[in-house]
Amino acid sequence: MELQVNGAPTFVYSGGKPFDAAKPTVVFIHGVLNDHSVWILQTRYFAHHGFNVLAPDLPGHAKSGGEAPKSVEEGADFVLALLDAAGVQQAALVGHSFGSLIALEAAARAPQRITRIALVGTAFPMKVTPALLDNAQNNPEKAIAMVNTFSHSMMAPPPSALGPGTWLYGGSRALMRRVLASNTKVNVFHRGFVACDSYANGEAAMAQVQCPVLFLLGRSDAMAPPKAAQGLQAKARDGRTVLVEAGHQMMTEAPDAVLFALKDFLAAR
Repeated sequence: MELQVNGAPTFVYSGGKPFDAAKPTVVFIHGVLNDHSVWILQTRYFAHHGFNVLAPDLPGHAKSGGEAPKSVEEGADFVLALLDAAGVQQAALVGHSFGSLIALEAAARAPQRITRIALVGTAFPMKVTPALLDNAQNNPEKAIAMVNTFSHSMMAPPPSALGPGTWLYGGSRALMRRVLASNTKVNVFHRGFVACDSYANGEAAMAQVQCPVLFLLGRSDAMAPPKAAQGLQAKARDGRTVLVEAGHQMMTEAPDAVLFALKDFLAAR
């Protein structure tokens, strides 16, 4: 579906179900140079099992208009504006990588509106190597190859993932190329990495978070190793951690494990 958020058309995947104000809402936030589709295996489950699902393409990405966020803080403001546009008073947030920092900042800014946050493949600080920053700006194809090497711990998904013949590296590369090409005004690849690299409010934001927090981490994650979340884990008032056997793109490498962890977390009372 399409919503007007901050005056710009925003594509929001709902799992094929209409919005129902009587149901709890979960917002899924993607990472750098991705779109809503990275959550396809998890969002469809929740949409068909008692939840409203809002999985937007971030502004300036894929099917969404508007200005791509230049910072984590701008991303958080977008998420809160999305809730307003959808008429949602309270929601749980699930964010991956860059999206995890956006979810964290949003929960700190509006603790009364955010009921739970799941930080998937998170880290703080989320520093990006100078080589990757440079290539994202000047040689995006090389940077895409680098990211996919670092983000995956396996070449093909297990049986529970996307089916026979699926190539994780190739599928992810194709998605990143498509998202990069969707915005001819701004290099959303470099902008997203700069936003991750420059975000300095992580531990302070976590100290303000009032809701339960799930740290969903990949045991083989080379982009955001589990130890890189320790500072945030130490600041969380009500935090729990689940490690899955996967790399950074764990939503496709370990879809069942990610789904089960999110289901247990979001269904808890």
